[in-house]
Amino acid sequence: MSLSGALSAAVSGLRAQSAQMAAVGENIANASTVAYKTRGVDFRSLVVGNSTRSGISGGGVLFSTSQNIKSQGLIQATSSSTDVAINGQGFFVVSDDLANQPSGYTYSRNGNFRTDDQGFLINTEGYYLMGQRTDDTGAVTALNSNDLNSVEPINVNAISGTAQATSIARFDLNLPADAPIFDPLNPGAGGQYRNSFEINDSLGVSHSVQVEWTKTGINQWSASYSDPVQANTNPAVTTGALTNNNIDITFNGDGSIASFNPDPPELEITWANGATAPQTVALDLGTVGLKDGVTQQASNTATPDMEIFLIDQDGVRFGQLSGVDIDNSGLVTAFFENGVRLPVYQIPVATFPNPNGLIQVNGSIYDEAETAGNLNLRRPGQGSAGEILANSLELSTTDTSEEFNKMIVSQQAYSSAAQVVSTADELFDELIAAVR
Repeated sequence: MSLSGALSAAVSGLRAQSAQMAAVGENIANASTVAYKTRGVDFRSLVVGNSTRSGISGGGVLFSTSQNIKSQGLIQATSSSTDVAINGQGFFVVSDDLANQPSGYTYSRNGNFRTDDQGFLINTEGYYLMGQRTDDTGAVTALNSNDLNSVEPINVNAISGTAQATSIARFDLNLPADAPIFDPLNPGAGGQYRNSFEINDSLGVSHSVQVEWTKTGINQWSASYSDPVQANTNPAVTTGALTNNNIDITFNGDGSIASFNPDPPELEITWANGATAPQTVALDLGTVGLKDGVTQQASNTATPDMEIFLIDQDGVRFGQLSGVDIDNSGLVTAFFENGVRLPVYQIPVATFPNPNGLIQVNGSIYDEAETAGNLNLRRPGQGSAGEILANSLELSTTDTSEEFNKMIVSQQAYSSAAQVVSTADELFDELIAAVR
């Protein structure tokens, strides 16, 4: 190798070690950055041809930077319900612009999401989380869930308040077997009792329905349901009309139900306020042959009366959105002030055959490239897709002790290369002096 070759090789060494120090500095600076992937520098010897018999000569060093994007960082638990991490392969689909089309979507493992002032879930790098809309059961509504056209920015403010119409009312009470048969000419003698219960329409409005229990014969009772009225108002205002509002009940000698008429017992309601109608409410009065609902047992009192243990229904009044959380299946669930929990979005996991072939766009944000292979959208844990861990974040893959070791080695190599440059410079000076 010539003197100029030695100088050139040393200079290439300075460049390579500068790149190594830059990578070490970046890695240490990002040791606490969520989902950061450690950057490395790969070295290889530069060999050039010449006219000597050996045919080759050392030419210094070549270097290139790389990032092991598919490496898994440690998972750390957090207290935020919108923090998520991927344990395994895959990326969240994100976008830096709400107006982006699928071609503008990018990919990240930074799951440190928060709700912005517009209600969108956005991570610490300013990228919006994309999800697939679901129905009330959590099933994705898109026909092709493997298509980027199936995702949209997750916006919790777009989720309005919710209500749940009553579909079933359950009664657990006892009618006194020792009550007299009701005499309409002498109603004070007994045999007729009243109670009321609430039901909710599809708008979340609560209504009150009165039930009149009348003993019509031995082991025979009728339940007559009045038209609903606005709950908690005085005077009462009728809010709808009932059909099938009279139920005949026959009891066995042991106090269990023998039969209903009609069977099954139910109410059909037409509302006056524009709520979905007709609304059918099943009446769970108990099981024929069992004592698991309405029963007929003696009260053994001077003035027999019915005894109510429980009246319940599955309707829920209107409630505003109070928050969202993300579970381990990647399901985004909205919860409301009225206690209702409603699945609204599914977070898909984007996978690539060669994640290291992705192009780094910014921080932990990557874009598609031919070297990465074809994109697949999967449910968490499906196929090669990793699982989503709720209330968790993926930590940086940087090992600071290893980086300090690299820094020491690089510093020594840089100093040695600098010494070669200095020595070569002195030799050049001596050569020039000899020529003079």
